[in-house]
Amino acid sequence: MKKTKLISKILYALTRSLAWIYLVIGLYGTFAWITKINIQTSDTTAIINYPFTDISFLILDNNRSYFLFAFLLPILSYTLFFWLLSNVFRVFYQDKLFTNPNIAHLKRFYLVNIIWPIVLVALSSLFIEIEKGIFVIVALHLVLGTFIFIISEIFHQGLSLQNEQDLYI
Repeated sequence: MKKTKLISKILYALTRSLAWIYLVIGLYGTFAWITKINIQTSDTTAIINYPFTDISFLILDNNRSYFLFAFLLPILSYTLFFWLLSNVFRVFYQDKLFTNPNIAHLKRFYLVNIIWPIVLVALSSLFIEIEKGIFVIVALHLVLGTFIFIISEIFHQGLSLQNEQDLYI
């Protein structure tokens, strides 16, 4: 179990860091788009530079629909994904695995991964063209959500057995 706790702690730190990085990128992109600071625009392209430089950081289509549905919504969605994934990894380094809060973390993760990608693609398809590769990503999220659902059910069963055992003591 020591290996599992160590790996979980490392993956927790990595995924929590990725969540913060995605959030900062989303906030910076939004700030640059709204204020027109550190951004170069043409008729079809908007180039957001790294802060305080002239080096390109983000290259976006220069229209609001693209910005909202192909940049901001996916960036914020992956912020949420990595945040919830870090909570899943945090579950596995707790002293007591089978608890209601741990099951709640798993449930939030699988619900978001099963529902949100489908809703996001359906909503975005009303405003922008969806590339074919996105459906592979949606399928991967569905598989991941289903896998965590199964783990959640195992945890739920473990909690029931643990509670039964506590009754006999």
